Amino acid sequence: MYTEVFSVGIVLLVCWVAITLMDLAVAGLLALVFGWSFKRCFVWGLLTLAVPVLMMGYGILIERNRYEVKTVEIAFDNLPKAFDGYSIVQLSDIHSRSFRYRTGSLQRAVEKANNLNADLIAFTGDIVTITPDELDATAGILSGLQARDGVVSILGNHDYCPYIKESNSTLTPDEGKKEVIARERAMGWRMLVNENLILRHGDDSIAIVGVENTSTSPHFPKRGDLWKAMKGTDGMFRILLSHDPTHWDMGVIGKDIPLTLSGHTHAMQFSLLGWSPIRHFYKQSKGLYRKGNQYLYINIGLGETIFPVRIGATPEITQIILRRSRE
Repeated sequence: MYTEVFSVGIVLLVCWVAITLMDLAVAGLLALVFGWSFKRCFVWGLLTLAVPVLMMGYGILIERNRYEVKTVEIAFDNLPKAFDGYSIVQLSDIHSRSFRYRTGSLQRAVEKANNLNADLIAFTGDIVTITPDELDATAGILSGLQARDGVVSILGNHDYCPYIKESNSTLTPDEGKKEVIARERAMGWRMLVNENLILRHGDDSIAIVGVENTSTSPHFPKRGDLWKAMKGTDGMFRILLSHDPTHWDMGVIGKDIPLTLSGHTHAMQFSLLGWSPIRHFYKQSKGLYRKGNQYLYINIGLGETIFPVRIGATPEITQIILRRSRE
């Protein structure tokens, strides 16, 4: 944590020096050309240019360490009686590289999730960003996640390690993917790779269906086999775990799948007064959606990619409570 704070401090200092020099030049030019007050131009320019730097610092040091618990209750006509009130904690997009210097912060997120006393914890993909060895720093912490029916997990697009060639790793992408799966299973998580898990409470049961990454984007892997994943679950209440939310419109709508849980979008790690640019890239981008009797929930994740910052898109822990509709 101290290493990251120091690094961030250096970056912000460099930015501040660059902004000051730029402001001096612009204020001097305005004073020379238009005769405006150099002092007034410099002060107003400095205040204006400082805003994005201060926002960046806030997003790096504070916002991405503030974990928000969102509770959502969804009612279904066909939910088995024994699962009325069943609680699922959804986590997504941990991107372990994000926590290599913030293990204490990740531990707080795990404790927050455990304090919800869930029946099931569902992780909807992207446990790493580039290489499986990112889990060296996080696996011990993540193995502490606890729920009565355990932890289930699926693969996200980064878990196929498509960028591993850009690292110092000697693994191929396929070897990286296999190691990610092996490490998650070693943590005690139940990996669903185009397969399902049937949960039984008394005489009732539901199916947790997990598919590999499926996306409409040509940039992301398309390995999902929904029919294979649903095998043996005919007539059961199904909950689908599918990392990329574009799968919902592409292949889930119209099928007997009442609830789909996804991640992937991060809400682009930026939101201002409820608006995020992610809306221009994804038809469904964050939160709860409904079409007929089918629901989709998109968790915006815990970690980050590209930029280690979150502004207005607080890391999310979702508590989903299943309800049986009352006539």
